[in-house]
Amino acid sequence: MARQEAKKDVVIIGLGWTGSIMGIELAQEGLEIVALERGRDQHTVPEFKYPNQIDELRYGVRFKNMQHPSQQTVTVRRSADETALPYRSMGSFLPANGVGGAGTHWNGLNWRPQPEELKLRSHVRDNWGEQIIPEDMTLADYPVSYDDLEPFFTQFEKVAGISGKAGNLKGQIQDGGNPFEGWRSEEYPMPAHPHTYDAQKFYDTAKQMGYHPFTAPAGIASTAYTNPYGMQMGPCNFCGFCERFGCYQYSKSSPQTSILDALKRYPNFSYRTHAEVLRVEKSADGKTATGVTYFDEATQEEVFQPADIVIMGAYQLNNVHLMLVSGIGEPYDPATGEGVTGKNYAYQMNGGVTLFFKEANFNPFVGHGANGVCIDDFSVNQLDYGALGFIGGAYWRAGTFNGQPIRSMALPKGTATWGADWKQAIGDWYGHSMSIGSHGSHMSYRTNHLDLDPEYKDRHGRPLMRMTFNWNENDLRMNQYQKLRMEEVAKAMGADSWQSAFKDKGAMFDVRPYQTTHNTGGHIMSETPEEGVVNRYSQVWGMHNVFACGAGNFVQNTQYNPTGLVGALAYHTAHAIRTQYLSNPRPLV
Repeated sequence: MARQEAKKDVVIIGLGWTGSIMGIELAQEGLEIVALERGRDQHTVPEFKYPNQIDELRYGVRFKNMQHPSQQTVTVRRSADETALPYRSMGSFLPANGVGGAGTHWNGLNWRPQPEELKLRSHVRDNWGEQIIPEDMTLADYPVSYDDLEPFFTQFEKVAGISGKAGNLKGQIQDGGNPFEGWRSEEYPMPAHPHTYDAQKFYDTAKQMGYHPFTAPAGIASTAYTNPYGMQMGPCNFCGFCERFGCYQYSKSSPQTSILDALKRYPNFSYRTHAEVLRVEKSADGKTATGVTYFDEATQEEVFQPADIVIMGAYQLNNVHLMLVSGIGEPYDPATGEGVTGKNYAYQMNGGVTLFFKEANFNPFVGHGANGVCIDDFSVNQLDYGALGFIGGAYWRAGTFNGQPIRSMALPKGTATWGADWKQAIGDWYGHSMSIGSHGSHMSYRTNHLDLDPEYKDRHGRPLMRMTFNWNENDLRMNQYQKLRMEEVAKAMGADSWQSAFKDKGAMFDVRPYQTTHNTGGHIMSETPEEGVVNRYSQVWGMHNVFACGAGNFVQNTQYNPTGLVGALAYHTAHAIRTQYLSNPRPLV
């Protein structure tokens, strides 16, 4: 029999961005809260202290801060005709492991989706008609609008400490910002960062070509800053160790820097590490949760943690798996289109161009994860889908984000990959290359989904989650369009040579190379319980005391990095619990 802990008002699964946000917001209500984190404890000091953290081999190559497949993994196949096999070596995506979650090792690119992205089916229908939507595309609107979420985007940006320049302030277009963004009620908390040489070269060329360049919005402090919780940030020193690394400088937006030390001061909050939640426990009638059962690594036993409210704040893949093994929501069946849990899994569609300049020295060791200049001229709300023959869009970014010698040695195609010729090429080209990246949307499809694997099990005897995913023609066409436009810019920049890396039409998903950790969907938001797993407040349909946060709520993936929307939805959910649910626990829709 599982050991039982004293009952809490709230149990939170996972202590990353969403778990930290929900923890501090609900702790302010005086609730007794416990958070359960599968991984290790992590603090800026000592875990991220200088110079230990800037070990490229340990963290950048061997993934010290990531979830190891032996802890939890998925099986992967591209279609129902294939046999899914376990993801045993870290490649395409890198889930985090430990307090702070992926917020400890992200690059810091923080975006709001465009208003049209949250009502994308309506945007397509109203402008081109639903007949242009591919038959297998499960395009949908969110049950919340940009206007609904705007105060919560602003709140998250203040807490995280985002640097940037508004492009649309209360409906007025601002010089230096992104003219194609949704309206903002306030300017960014901190000013935008200065440009590195490569970013400025891109800025100048894009401007000359009639595009609208602006500095990338960054979860990287450009100056000293104190957030609403009293947490302090220091200005970034452009060390180039953001992606895959914790920040020793207190400069990168992360739960450690922005929330956790303030949260830990609340006497009604506690957390346990090395506590892997195995399932959400249901009441006898299945209409509410009674708590969760977790595995205690220290004692090697199962523990039941009763609670009145369950907050699912684990990573998207882990949240969906936990729902499937706990029987939350009807599992999605792609053959019939019925069911909801595991539906609308989506990813990201990227590409880029690398340019080589013999006479330029870009000093690639000077940069940060969200560094650079962007354009949104080929974004979701700027393209004519009817004329182009696809749905979606992308933003572009150019700028040095690390000059790490193992992972960031761009060389011209045809260069030897080892030996004396390779060494010579490194000497010739290090510091003489720059890149422009395209970061694109990804639609949801009937065939791309998550379910339980019928064969493979984890160490606790639970079925692994199975990912069925492949690239679709619509998104590949969008990617090829970005390539055509980007190559025009590359030519105009006057490089000695350049090379493109975009997926071609007919490309198949390859799980081996890293792409992004922007896995989305699986417990999507919806207007009705027949369409998704959670309502507009991230409350599980049919289980009113369970709330599921994170990118699993996305109905399809936006063109942007997901953290800004994840943070806003978490604050939207916390606000609903505080103002509507606690006084009268019930379904909020």
